[in-house]
Amino acid sequence: MQCSAHVCTLPADILVFGWARGKHACVDLTGVSPLVGLRDNGFVVGQAALKAESSKVAKHEKACLENQHVFIPFAFDTFGSLAPEAVEFLNRVQRVVNSNLSTFKGHFVFSRIGFTIQKEVAAQFVTRLPATCL
Repeated sequence: MQCSAHVCTLPADILVFGWARGKHACVDLTGVSPLVGLRDNGFVVGQAALKAESSKVAKHEKACLENQHVFIPFAFDTFGSLAPEAVEFLNRVQRVVNSNLSTFKGHFVFSRIGFTIQKEVAAQFVTRLPATCL
């Protein structure tokens, strides 16, 4: 995303206009494998998504706030766990869709989220293929 006064980079896989009190929301979709770091900590359901969410907030929230935007990390793991912010985002989108069913084009938002999730899962599989398969 480009800012008008100067060039800046905001993490926005999806930019939602008028999300909160007139502020736009930068939604950053992030997919992670829950198997990363398995040797170190053991397996805990949803832990990878929580860690990814926390990392994204630390990395990008300040830039969004400085540009009068809301930052929403949408973190998920490839086993299907969603971080709390992602669940909250989907719940709010669902409420908007239900209340404005005749005018809201919710299929675009869900298609964009679904495509990004599929892309992240595919990228995780490709990085784990043996070099002889590539």
